[in-house]
Amino acid sequence: MTISIGADHHGFALKNSLKRWLQLKGYKVIDVGTDDPNSTDYPEYAIAAARLVSSHEAGLGVLICGTGIGMCIAANKVNGVRAARVCSEKDAQMARRHNNANVLCFGAEIVNEALARRMVTAWMQNEFEGGRHERRVEKITAFENKNEG
Repeated sequence: MTISIGADHHGFALKNSLKRWLQLKGYKVIDVGTDDPNSTDYPEYAIAAARLVSSHEAGLGVLICGTGIGMCIAANKVNGVRAARVCSEKDAQMARRHNNANVLCFGAEIVNEALARRMVTAWMQNEFEGGRHERRVEKITAFENKNEG
């Protein structure tokens, strides 16, 4: 599986660590930046990583900023993306199981590396449950498609 990953300056160090960890686990990782810890604008990286998921060049995406909020807002502007901002393993698990989240967002100022790894693992190890959740996700997709452009 290919995973897109991006971060602003707040998430730069955690992104690099998670990128190496994911690669060691056998995943192909497309790093959209940032490439240094200098101040930058999160939407640039959120949109780039989300577009890779939307176009199916990446199966999933991981975004990191200070809190995860800005990245989540920006990523959710890309059609076909269901980004979830998470702070716990339970959040990550349920984002996948009930919301079929294909982009995970979190904050480097909120979670440490160990928790970030556990959240990514919980998210990736779970599958969308479908059923009544499918109907809800379909409603979001229908609204998104109707209001495209």
